Amino acid sequence: MEQTEPRLLLCTDLDRTLIPNGTAPEDPWARKMFSRLSCHPQVTLVYVTGRDRHLVLDAIAHYDLPQPGYAVTDVGSTIYQITNGDWSRLEAWNLHLQKDWPNGASERIRVLVSGISGPTLQEEGKQNTFKVSYYLPLPLNANEIMDRVGQMLQREGIAANPIWSIDEIEGVGLLDILPARADKRQAVRFLQQQLGYGDEEIVFAGDSGNDLQVINSDISSILVANAAAEIKQAALEWAQQNHQTQALYIARGGLLAMNGNYSAGILEGICHFQPAYKSYLMRGAA
Repeated sequence: MEQTEPRLLLCTDLDRTLIPNGTAPEDPWARKMFSRLSCHPQVTLVYVTGRDRHLVLDAIAHYDLPQPGYAVTDVGSTIYQITNGDWSRLEAWNLHLQKDWPNGASERIRVLVSGISGPTLQEEGKQNTFKVSYYLPLPLNANEIMDRVGQMLQREGIAANPIWSIDEIEGVGLLDILPARADKRQAVRFLQQQLGYGDEEIVFAGDSGNDLQVINSDISSILVANAAAEIKQAALEWAQQNHQTQALYIARGGLLAMNGNYSAGILEGICHFQPAYKSYLMRGAA
């Protein structure tokens, strides 16, 4: 059969985007259809997540997720290439980050942030060469903490990127301090360029605040239907203000009678941006 579907670099967040670990119901067939799509010869699957490698592997096993070709982990500070189950760090990304993050940067950040009330250093297993991570109690003024950290790092001449998010399951705030060159969006763009994909050949899917790094850009992006209303509103307002509404799709359900939550929303958005895949999915659903 002649191949009609285009190349697709499919980048997706995990928790509450592909993984149904939120409160919204999951469509019973969606994850199987997503797995079928990810096996398409024209699709390269990339997981983009705050999880580290071990937690990604746990999720793959627990939720029977398809194996990705690449994984952007640790909030964008690490990129892995996966070949026959072997995970190897993308050395080109490490070299790229080192330009902002000389030896000793992580230790300097730990000393500096220790003088601020609120942040508590996360476990050593959650730190890496290009990421210093903290817990922050809820409720608190996250903007004030972020401003203080950002100003302090700037004064010290450290080119860093502080990223704020919330662990909804644990009910705790998360502060990750990365090199200025690192976050989900920059890692996705770097991988796109390394693999030689055009802008029309990449799609990202997410649901939460730290996914806005990618969604609030010109990358074709999907918000699954179970994303919080405030995230949808923030993404829509940014897209309207920056004339990027054509790059944003907010899933609402209806594709193949599915509800648009989690993987169903990812599939719905893919069919919006790459309509050729709709007939492929329909053939599999028949």
